[in-house]
Amino acid sequence: MFYSFAKFLCNIVIHILFKIRAKGLDDFPENGAVIVYSNHKSMWDPVIIGCLLKRPIYFMAKEELFSYPVFSFIIKNLNAFPVKRGKPDRNAIRRALEVLNEKQVLGIFPEGTRSKDGALLEPEPGVALLAAKSNDVALVPVGISGNYKLFSKLDVNFGKPIKFDDYRQSEKLTSRELKEISVALFAEVAKLMSS
Repeated sequence: MFYSFAKFLCNIVIHILFKIRAKGLDDFPENGAVIVYSNHKSMWDPVIIGCLLKRPIYFMAKEELFSYPVFSFIIKNLNAFPVKRGKPDRNAIRRALEVLNEKQVLGIFPEGTRSKDGALLEPEPGVALLAAKSNDVALVPVGISGNYKLFSKLDVNFGKPIKFDDYRQSEKLTSRELKEISVALFAEVAKLMSS
């Protein structure tokens, strides 16, 4: 209930503030486990992605955001859950896998932080790690381009679903292989940003 109401309000706000052009939504899976991963330039990124998708999305968000009681209450009720940055966070990984096992949509920003100048940062291995630990998960890259100035154009391009097995080289992947796969997957975001 809260999620639907907040999404309704946010949809109004983002379409007043920005001229959003979305592509590729018709290819988004209607059911099953999905990992949505995107470049991260603004605090508006999760709001915009969440508003454009028909299905509810569960975002991993930096734990610092949960230290403000009112804001923490809001984002928890918008399905966000905390993740510690810069080191493996078993609780966040466990929660992310629960979301995927429940055949829901998980949202991740592989760069781990916002890019101050919009240039893509090197991705963390999280996308590949979670996909490797899940069964039958679709990976959907999203490229967001444009600036977030008032009334400016924003292009939000959703890619076609990717199967992780197309990237898997062996049953048990090393940390180096997970990193390499995450870099390859994130390259799809770069393509969408320039298309």
